[in-house]
Amino acid sequence: MLNLVLFGPPGAGKGTQSAKLIEKYQLVHLSTGDIFRANIKGGTELGTRAKQYIDQGQLVPDEVTIGMLESEADKYPDAKGYIFDGFPRTPAQAKALDAFLATKGTAITGMLALEVEEEELRKRLLLRGKDSGRADDQDPAVIQKRIDVYRNETEPVRDYYMAQNKYTGINGIGTIDEIFDRLSNAIDAL
Repeated sequence: MLNLVLFGPPGAGKGTQSAKLIEKYQLVHLSTGDIFRANIKGGTELGTRAKQYIDQGQLVPDEVTIGMLESEADKYPDAKGYIFDGFPRTPAQAKALDAFLATKGTAITGMLALEVEEEELRKRLLLRGKDSGRADDQDPAVIQKRIDVYRNETEPVRDYYMAQNKYTGINGIGTIDEIFDRLSNAIDAL
């Protein structure tokens, strides 16, 4: 089973690249952002709670995120593997993910981290905000808060996977196809 963590700061291109990787490797895409947005749009209790945190540029609490992700993963018992997009965001979530996958007799194969400079991230997010209408991508202060939260709270997950020899940094600058080729080469080498 191929289980990948696609990692990187907001605006690094995780969603764009996930779509291409899912098609090539026949993986189930588990994006916490997509799951949160579906719950927010649906007006669920989880969506209401998640929206309060997301609107402030903060992380949704672990117990909410982990429970939701496990429930979503359980919908695909015959999956060839998973690509985790936007999760885990903390070392505690990474440990919880390992424990969950162990109950399924599998583990994370590797973490692929899209590496992009902050100025480029800000440009990408503002452009995405104009195109998508997402409020969290239209306010420079919220964008900076999301980047800061990533650097301070999420980036330590990299060390967790580095310690397991499962981390690969990928240059996230270039065309979509150039970045996809770098990701595919890294996956094929796992």
